[in-house]
Amino acid sequence: MTFLKINNLSVDYQMRKETIYAAKNVNIEVNKGEILGLVGESGSGKSTVGNAIINLIDEPGKVSSGSVILGDINIHKNSESIVRYRGNKIGLIFQDPQTSLNPILTVGEQLIETIQTHLKLSKEEAKNKSINLLKEVGIKDAETRFDNYPHQFSGGMRQRVVISLALCCEPELLIADEPTTALDVSIQSQILGLIKKLTKERNLAVILITHDMGVIAETANRVAVMKNGNLVEIGETRKILNNPQENYTKSLVSSVPPTNKKISRFVIVEKENNNKKENNIKILNRWTKKEILNQELVELKNLNKSFDDNFFTENSKNSVMAVNDVSFAIKEGESFGLVGESGSGKSTIAKMIVNLFKPTSGDIFFDNVCITKIKQKSELMKFRKQIQMIFQDPYSSLNGRLKVKDIIAEPITLHNPSISNIELNNYIYDLLESVELNQKSADRYPHEFSGGQRQRISIARALATQPRLLVCDEPTSALDVSIQAQILNLLKDLQEQLNLTILFISHDLPVVRQMCDRIGVLKDGRLCEVSGTEDLFLKPTHEYTKELLHLMPKIESIYN
Repeated sequence: MTFLKINNLSVDYQMRKETIYAAKNVNIEVNKGEILGLVGESGSGKSTVGNAIINLIDEPGKVSSGSVILGDINIHKNSESIVRYRGNKIGLIFQDPQTSLNPILTVGEQLIETIQTHLKLSKEEAKNKSINLLKEVGIKDAETRFDNYPHQFSGGMRQRVVISLALCCEPELLIADEPTTALDVSIQSQILGLIKKLTKERNLAVILITHDMGVIAETANRVAVMKNGNLVEIGETRKILNNPQENYTKSLVSSVPPTNKKISRFVIVEKENNNKKENNIKILNRWTKKEILNQELVELKNLNKSFDDNFFTENSKNSVMAVNDVSFAIKEGESFGLVGESGSGKSTIAKMIVNLFKPTSGDIFFDNVCITKIKQKSELMKFRKQIQMIFQDPYSSLNGRLKVKDIIAEPITLHNPSISNIELNNYIYDLLESVELNQKSADRYPHEFSGGQRQRISIARALATQPRLLVCDEPTSALDVSIQAQILNLLKDLQEQLNLTILFISHDLPVVRQMCDRIGVLKDGRLCEVSGTEDLFLKPTHEYTKELLHLMPKIESIYN
């Protein structure tokens, strides 16, 4: 039974010099009891279509034509009907849980408020319903966490709260915009399993917006592919993934990293920059080349980190052990992966290595020097120069008030204050070219770039001090598969040409398989096992590792 009909929907943004068409005459139908996957590159218009259904288009954007029929009602006839359906008939799950939750209210207060706004339940009934929903989406000790604030949850845990908010009023249509981007495979499996279960049990109509083709393969009944605001192809998921008709769909599917084998390079939608090797040679001339040695560059010994649940003070009786007696080493020139579910301690370890957090106990050695024992700032600066980090979110990791050239220049001038302006500018241009951005990019601001381009700028900034160790904390989780492939190929090239050592943190197991030489698996702050990549994927020894690999979404599962 068709529940949602989108007819000739167009969304325009009237700018000062031109009109940008974010969606052009899009026609989509979604049935009750069906999950429709909506995929495409960043900027393809998939989130625009989702937002346009309930008219959440920011100015100067507007729905310029078309209609949205929910059941038998055109909900775009007037704004009152759209407001009436939001949260009640239509549930929403947004990509960023941080902006979806009110930081000054507990999650329980937010759930109760939403439930009582749409359902005739007492406060006690709403509380019981809220706690059950938190349990459903995989939050442990829901009765206690009900009274916690959003900042007391990890990113993945916050997303679970957002999903419970979207489901709390029993909607008939669920729009999920990248609902599992911030989640590890085990929680992702729970959430997707829950959405599939609710789709059947409540006869929901679901639009799942995602760039994860593995999720589409295992979750969606049908899939719609978008590019530049246009609907390129739509059909049954198996047919689209097995036998795509359009060239764009073929290249999009081929750019997904396989889960069943290791490849040397990621397939990308567009041809790579032919001048890439020449551009990188400029950086090589400025880099001190090292002989590749089979020796340990980083070593963690019995590392522990505890946080107070409320005030981040250590050794409190209410403290949480984020990292518990972790020991491993990273060899010079290798890519070492850290995987595990949200809250397992991956990012905490990374922040201790780059000296953003101090360990509660234990030691970190870099090139045989214990950097956790260094007290003098001048000595510590020498090591900070050699260890740089690429963060998960390319949008919040760059200062929006600075031009790109100033963002990249900051670490250079900090560590080399005597550098001349001519040398500085040439070095910045070389760094930009090494990450396949032109020199004109230097005079632009971060908001003028796409997510993938911003991550390239972040990489250029990280390379500015000529580090030996690059810590990559979920560097591509916010990017679609085609841009992800470009960034990961870039990191592979830079590592080979600049002899970088990489700590690669991710919950995306197919990506980790392609990027890493060895992998460490974390759970609840403890290290379960460390193994060579192929050994870990083919012969895992720990039960938790086996569970992660079993739950990993596999695009191959739908192939004939």
